[in-house]
Amino acid sequence: MKKFTKIAAILAIAALFIILAGCAGMSRQGQGTLLGAGVGGIGGAALTNGSPLGALGGAAVGGLLGNVVTQPQGGYRGGDRGRNRGHGRR
Repeated sequence: MKKFTKIAAILAIAALFIILAGCAGMSRQGQGTLLGAGVGGIGGAALTNGSPLGALGGAAVGGLLGNVVTQPQGGYRGGDRGRNRGHGRR
């Protein structure tokens, strides 16, 4: 059993390095989504005593949160918020 745990740990570390290498060309939002899904999956599995359904749910919630938190901050930059569009002006 101890040999199995050691092999599983080595495979997990190898998978982590492969995933991190794949993130090099990703956008910041994509990286946040992937990181959130990973952390959420681990947390979901830990909270549900290793349940695959808990890991899946945690990954889904974590991925969603990671995506939302790392959204680009463009768009609205202040100002009149569209109230003054020239209506009524001459």
